[in-house]
Amino acid sequence: MSKLEYKEEKTIVLPKSILSELEINGLTSSLYVTDIGFYSRAKSHYRTRRNGCKQHILIYCIDGEGWLDISNKQQTLKKNEYVIISANTPHKYGSNNKNPWSIYWIHFSGLKSHLFINHPNQKIEINLASNSRFRDRILLFEEIYNNLEMGYSMDNLEYANICLWHMLGSFRYLSQFRKIKEYNQQDKIAKSIRLMQTSMNKKLSLEDLADHCGLSVSQYCLLFKKRTTRTPLDYLTHLKIQYASRLLDFSDLRINEIANKTGYSDPFYFSRVFSKIMGKSPKVYRNLKKG
Repeated sequence: MSKLEYKEEKTIVLPKSILSELEINGLTSSLYVTDIGFYSRAKSHYRTRRNGCKQHILIYCIDGEGWLDISNKQQTLKKNEYVIISANTPHKYGSNNKNPWSIYWIHFSGLKSHLFINHPNQKIEINLASNSRFRDRILLFEEIYNNLEMGYSMDNLEYANICLWHMLGSFRYLSQFRKIKEYNQQDKIAKSIRLMQTSMNKKLSLEDLADHCGLSVSQYCLLFKKRTTRTPLDYLTHLKIQYASRLLDFSDLRINEIANKTGYSDPFYFSRVFSKIMGKSPKVYRNLKKG
């Protein structure tokens, strides 16, 4: 499968260290995201797992179609249909090359995650109706994704995974989810995080970040740590590695080029940082099958 065949895509794979935090957090241990993504018109998308996956997998088709083989049972998945594949269930699935699917997908786990699957391994159609709220469901997916994309503060992680309750509830109960909140442009910490996100190829200092917020370095660090539970530079490093992960997934750039795009002049140091956070080298990560 060529990465260039995906016309639009995004994915986040949470690092093992972050998953360990979610497993012991009282608000997230019952249900949490491990991987999340979207593929548009994903021609040649194909996955096979003989022993299944450790997590449950939600696949929500919004256009086109694909096929599923779950425990040797064949099914077709079309627009406005979804399936949740139970953990450890042998399966394979793929896109229809003549009419390739566009899918939102989430891998999820947790002590009570199985309770959100009322029709395991069966495709379910969401009928067109006044209360279908297709757009709201997509916005809720974006709420989860965007909060994770903003970085791994505990507030972001908890909120994203609380939203996961609503998103899975929107499938199980169809009407139980809320509207998302808009990003607050006046929030100083959110403002500095936006700067981080738009400056991935730069070496930002604490002074740069504090000045952007109109705060002293000491005020900024104290406020940032209070809001996110992480230091600004640790937060920035996680954002850079998240961005590097996307480049590894959806580009053919060499690792030294990706290092440069994330502000690391030394590709060997970049690889060490990446391996420490993601638990595997950039090369090994790039070859993983996701989704």
